[in-house]
Amino acid sequence: MSNYAKLPAPSPEQGLTRYMQEIRKFPMLEPDEEYMLAKAWVDHEDREAAHKMVTSHLRLAAKIAMGYRGYGLPQAEVISEANVGLMQAVKRFDPEKGFRLATYAMWWIRAAIQEYILRSWSLVKMGTTAAQKKLFFNLRKAKNRIGALEEGDLRPENVKTIAKNLSVTEEEVIAMNRRLSGGDASLNAPLKSDGEGSSEWQDWLTDDDADQAAAYAEQNELEQRRELLMQAMEGLNEREKHILTERRLKEDPVTLEELSKVYDVSRERVRQIEVRAFEKLQKKMRELAKEQGMLASAEA
Repeated sequence: MSNYAKLPAPSPEQGLTRYMQEIRKFPMLEPDEEYMLAKAWVDHEDREAAHKMVTSHLRLAAKIAMGYRGYGLPQAEVISEANVGLMQAVKRFDPEKGFRLATYAMWWIRAAIQEYILRSWSLVKMGTTAAQKKLFFNLRKAKNRIGALEEGDLRPENVKTIAKNLSVTEEEVIAMNRRLSGGDASLNAPLKSDGEGSSEWQDWLTDDDADQAAAYAEQNELEQRRELLMQAMEGLNEREKHILTERRLKEDPVTLEELSKVYDVSRERVRQIEVRAFEKLQKKMRELAKEQGMLASAEA
């Protein structure tokens, strides 16, 4: 996607305020428009279509990037990495799977940001085990969950709780907390004033034109899809359910090679099972959705 050069880019010289203003100029896409653009990219590698999908989701990338404050890294660079992840998502997005680009892209955006953070923090600093990496990215959430918002060292009882929840030692929790303490910013924090009054970060991350009723309907639809997914999964056997979960429903998918060793079959066989399970899942979800739609009509 050579059009990447056309994207607005955050920089210390430009300032994040100006960048947020620029990306708000790009309109959000309607579902039908997004589908047609995605098809144009998949079928014809239409770079203008891909560019339009990227720019319409720059606000999403910025919002996710803001969730990774406090790692001592320039926010402009974190946003730039988020944009790289967004581009990777657009490149691989398949509109035929029935999901919106935003749902698919958020995983690629987070992965790109986390890879950047891991590159920037030496492994000596943060540890090398999977559990320590999990602690690195989840400590703040764990603290918020138990109300441990105080500055400085954690209380012993909170250290013990977090260590148990994240499967690490208490010493690792204490050490990581000391490395990461300080530097958190709030979305309510004011942007740098430039003489034209003050505004907050969240003012730039929300859509002033958003219809609350539409937002509620979208959230309700998402919950219904999740419920359909859980119901449809019951129609799979245990092997199909496990492979599909490991390959398509996890943030970090397991490789075909790893699963082939678990089930003592070839990688191609695992792939076939995955494809078949996904087709069965889609069919069942369509059937359930149709049944529920008919019930809803009858009740109306």
